[in-house]
Amino acid sequence: MMRKRIVYFASVAVLVVIGVIVLKETTRAGYESAEYKVVESDGQFEVREYPDLMLVATSTKIDAQGRDGSFMKLFSYISGANEPEQKISMTTPVFMENNKADSEVQMGFVMPKEVAARGVPTPTGPDVDVRKRAGGRFAVLRFPGRLDAKLAKESEAKLRAWMKTKGLEADESADARGVETASYDPPFTPGPLRRNEVLIRLK
Repeated sequence: MMRKRIVYFASVAVLVVIGVIVLKETTRAGYESAEYKVVESDGQFEVREYPDLMLVATSTKIDAQGRDGSFMKLFSYISGANEPEQKISMTTPVFMENNKADSEVQMGFVMPKEVAARGVPTPTGPDVDVRKRAGGRFAVLRFPGRLDAKLAKESEAKLRAWMKTKGLEADESADARGVETASYDPPFTPGPLRRNEVLIRLK
């Protein structure tokens, strides 16, 4: 009897994990994602070429995970808080740019290609701006977990160590906008199944 129970619960656990993975992949696949070209791949590390992207952005803190209202400001924008009251599709990833000395970052939603081509609508909500993320070449590390400042710093250190082995130099110019992180999954996705990335612009 005990053996049957163990087998039963193990089977249920496996089915739950499979279900979560399928749901995660289906949800993620339902969104347009920012395009890039992989120039070099080395396990979880990559060098990528990105085109120019248009973002709608607002200030936040990385540990807030959008709970400070920043996410809802951007979500309100794509829900119609813009001049033509246009609904805009959600995309992936959500970029977080750290270009200041303190813990404040810029959270940005990528505009769909079609919207960017027509012209990005002007925000009507507070503290929301439209700006261009300049294209270029980036070193990237992909990693799981619930993204916070500690995990982001640890991942950045790993990426910089890998860059050193490859002879890759970061673009430290004033307009390089610093280190970025990117998140691809909705909040309900379990940490081990989440896709996060840290990106550093290269010279």
